[in-house]
Amino acid sequence: MSPCPTSTGSSCAGGCELPVIFLTARDSRTDLRTGFAQGCDDYLTKPFSLEELTLRIAAVLRRSGRSGPVDRPLLLADLALDDRAHRVTRGGREIVLSPTEYRLLRHLLRWSGRVLSKAQLVEAVWGHADAGRGDGDLVEVHISQLRRKIEADGPALIHTVRGFGYVLRSDGG
Repeated sequence: MSPCPTSTGSSCAGGCELPVIFLTARDSRTDLRTGFAQGCDDYLTKPFSLEELTLRIAAVLRRSGRSGPVDRPLLLADLALDDRAHRVTRGGREIVLSPTEYRLLRHLLRWSGRVLSKAQLVEAVWGHADAGRGDGDLVEVHISQLRRKIEADGPALIHTVRGFGYVLRSDGG
């Protein structure tokens, strides 16, 4: 099984490791049966409270063996991101990031070694799936700022793959 970095354009029918909760207005028994047959881990119909959704997410993550991003620090070479402390260090030196830079780095670290498109980064960091020209520019600006901060005293970790996106890796290639 291989994980799916985002749901945009991805089909998890081939064995996705990500837990799935259907949020829907469809509430018939047939819809429920179809949802579970298609591989969802939980099914929640509208209207629902944010508290109920949060509790169901926690339960699905527990059942799937994932307890969320705070389990362990995300590491690559001498770069570490600790979600518990909301702290980023490189070579033992703390790096201060804006909330957006932090989310961007967390996503890149989570999927290190994989090329992520601007559209995938926009969806993961800013929460919407339509990466128009302006959104692409927004990604470029934040990648540039992030590079300046995390690569100030060490080798490059964020690499541009022209025509495809960005990848975080320590090999320099």
